[in-house]
Amino acid sequence: MRKRAGGRLACLVGLILLAAQASAQVVSRVVDGDIDCTTPAGKLQLHILAALAEFERGRIQERVRAGLARARAQGVKLGRPRRRIDPERIASVVGLPEREAARRLGIPRSTLQRCLAKKLIDISH
Repeated sequence: MRKRAGGRLACLVGLILLAAQASAQVVSRVVDGDIDCTTPAGKLQLHILAALAEFERGRIQERVRAGLARARAQGVKLGRPRRRIDPERIASVVGLPEREAARRLGIPRSTLQRCLAKKLIDISH
């Protein structure tokens, strides 16, 4: 049900509590036992689990941000590597229309147009 109800546990908790308020019988199966969301003890257990899940999510985000900052500080280039086109291949498509040049180079036309706009390559001879 969690995948259908929402991606975050906090959303699921809200949904379960809303259903419990509407007099629906909501019982969640967690680890070895049941949590009856209609009782105060069950609501407390659910809130504690939600708080722990939210805490863990925040910790993961902190670690990812710290790792990215450390990588940047060490000079690591992040992201997808730029596609390199040999000058010989570019010379072979000089004078062709953009669509045909892109097809022969094996790159999308939008990539070719972006390279032309940034003056990275020139096929206009």
